[in-house]
Amino acid sequence: MIYLLLVYEFFKVGLFSVGGGYATLPFLYHIADVYKWYSAEQLVDMLAVSSITPGPVGINVATFAGFKSAGILGSLLATSALILPSFLIVVFIAKLLNKFKENFFVNAILYSIKPAGCALIAAVGVDLFRKDVLKDISSFDVYNLSAFVDIKALILVIGLLILSLKVKKDPLIYLGIAAICGVLFNIKIWS
Repeated sequence: MIYLLLVYEFFKVGLFSVGGGYATLPFLYHIADVYKWYSAEQLVDMLAVSSITPGPVGINVATFAGFKSAGILGSLLATSALILPSFLIVVFIAKLLNKFKENFFVNAILYSIKPAGCALIAAVGVDLFRKDVLKDISSFDVYNLSAFVDIKALILVIGLLILSLKVKKDPLIYLGIAAICGVLFNIKIWS
């Protein structure tokens, strides 16, 4: 049964996550919430590791999630299910591309998909910020911000945001910097 669920869920992820590996994040969070195959914290770890390993992020995360939930066969099924919709769509579109290349409706749909993908990624970013930087909203106190905000995480977010706006580099570089800082923060070097 778990194999069918893996195929079903990751097929949906592959079918509806338009815009690359990071567009899979809302779907992967949903899977974490519903099936508990991995936690949200493990998903962040998977994202960090898959960002520095070769291959697309979504595929690396699907492989890890499948392995974590159902072993080697689970990883093969999750990865294949994630890839299958793209493969089928590309084959189908390749056959019809020349016929509909100048179609107004096709161009309008492609134009509207980009902002939708950006909105999904932004929603995940806001959710990650809320979970990892803000501690307890009910404990907000102007004189004791450390009870409300993880100061180190907030400084890291602001610093990397400013750096990324000033120095245009691959986002994976900034993710790597954040991962290294997270390790340093958690081994109590900076406490």
